[in-house]
This record gives sequence, C-alpha cells and structure tokens, in this order.
Amino acid sequence: MVKEVRWPLRAQKQLAKAHEHISTDSYQNAEKVKKDILLSTRKLAANPEIYPPDKYKTNNDGSFRAYELHRYRIVYQVTTKEIIIVRVRHTSMEPKKY
Repeated sequence: MVKEVRWPLRAQKQLAKAHEHISTDSYQNAEKVKKDILLSTRKLAANPEIYPPDKYKTNNDGSFRAYELHRYRIVYQVTTKEIIIVRVRHTSMEPKKY
C-alpha cells in the first residue's frame, strides 16, 4: 500500500536551512542535495521499511527509521496512514536521542 509522505514545518525548515548553508558555496550543489533528498523521501511511499530502524531513537518500536544521503541524516516515522519526515540533520552534528 502506498502511503502519503508528509513534511511537518520543522523538517521543512531543516531542509531549507541545509539548502541555504550549501548554497553559500554552490547553489547548484544545494539544489542537487535538496532534489535528491526530496526524491528519496518520495520513494518511501512505496517501500517505507527499506531503511533500518533509527538506532538513536530511545524505545524505538521500529516505526522510526533513518538513512543518510549527501551527509544528511533523514529520520522518518512510519504510521498506519502516512510517513512523517521527522528531521533532516547534517551527519557532522552530534546525534540527538529523542
């Protein structure tokens, strides 16, 4: 079953901040990273369990999953109705337990 992928405002702002940061060096690279991240999250709709459970999520019931792309870590939650993008963080940042 294909699920809807939802980007809450917090995750949207994190992606925008990443784009802004990268564009200070290269607007083209910023566009590529943003495009690739958006495409990768769209693919989750058809196969949400393609990536492993998030090892940084405390008491993770398996619904929180994560993967890395272009040195960004994308965390998402799989629910019965949708996939929620939880956060987008650069891999050099200290991982947060949540």
